[in-house]
Amino acid sequence: MLKNLPAVTDPNVLVGTEDDAGVYRISDEVAIVQTVDFFTPIVDDPYDFGAIAAANALSDIYAMGGRPVTAMNLVAFPKDGPLDVLGEIMRGGAEKSQEAGVSIIGGHSIDDREPKYGMAVTGVVHPGRMVLKAGARAGDMLVLTKPLGTGIIATAIKAGRAAAGQIAAVTAQMKTLNRQAAEAMIEAGVKGATDITGFGLLGHLQEMVARSGVSARISLADVPFLEGVKDLAKFSVPGGTRTNLRYLEGKVGWGPGISETEKLMLADAQTSGGMLIAVPESALPGLLQGLERRSVGTRAVIGRVTAGDAGKIVVDPS
Repeated sequence: MLKNLPAVTDPNVLVGTEDDAGVYRISDEVAIVQTVDFFTPIVDDPYDFGAIAAANALSDIYAMGGRPVTAMNLVAFPKDGPLDVLGEIMRGGAEKSQEAGVSIIGGHSIDDREPKYGMAVTGVVHPGRMVLKAGARAGDMLVLTKPLGTGIIATAIKAGRAAAGQIAAVTAQMKTLNRQAAEAMIEAGVKGATDITGFGLLGHLQEMVARSGVSARISLADVPFLEGVKDLAKFSVPGGTRTNLRYLEGKVGWGPGISETEKLMLADAQTSGGMLIAVPESALPGLLQGLERRSVGTRAVIGRVTAGDAGKIVVDPS
């Protein structure tokens, strides 16, 4: 569909639709980074939903190595709906934006029976210091900064199958900004990264290595998951997760003994997931130290970027 749109010819467009956010050069020192994201509620608490939606929208700016500065609210809500609920959604988004140092300077709302909330976010980055999906190089180590499983648990919540502890854990994780992980990434001089959202770990990794002209090898045993995800994945899998796995057919080589459930876990569609960072092996200790200093709880080295067929991933069981 996007291929049918007119080509962008402005030389100041440094990054278009091929990455996590668009980048437009203002000067030799400053470029603006822009992204937009919104979705329907995935948790019951309206405040938490607003905070999660804001953290998710801000994440694409962090993934580009940028600093978010302003945001515009995007709201869909029934005109006869409970305005106190909408107020809590927007309060969650506002307080999460405040935590990120972002000013909400406006927005737009429409009447819609199904509530939706998100943000259009603008950030800044130096044109020469962008972090791109196409920045991975053979030999880089792959680091993941949040465990997987938010899609599976969110589906279990809707079905009434998730335990209270699982709901609390997934909510807290989705509300966590990728700000600290991005700061550590920039400090370590990383050139290649993305954030893990709707295409799942394998979908976003495949996109990264395809754009970088390389391949990757990861270890299932090293990939972190939220507690209880494997049990829930036996009967609470989002449709998007199954679609992700079908898309990866022929792009992923599976090692012996990896079950269909484990494949779905690796393809699980995430909301406000962590950063997937491709870091030169020589810079890995500095990155891990930077993540630890900033109290980023998950610092999982899950594999390596390799030379080979562009876009190909091999998943080993251990």
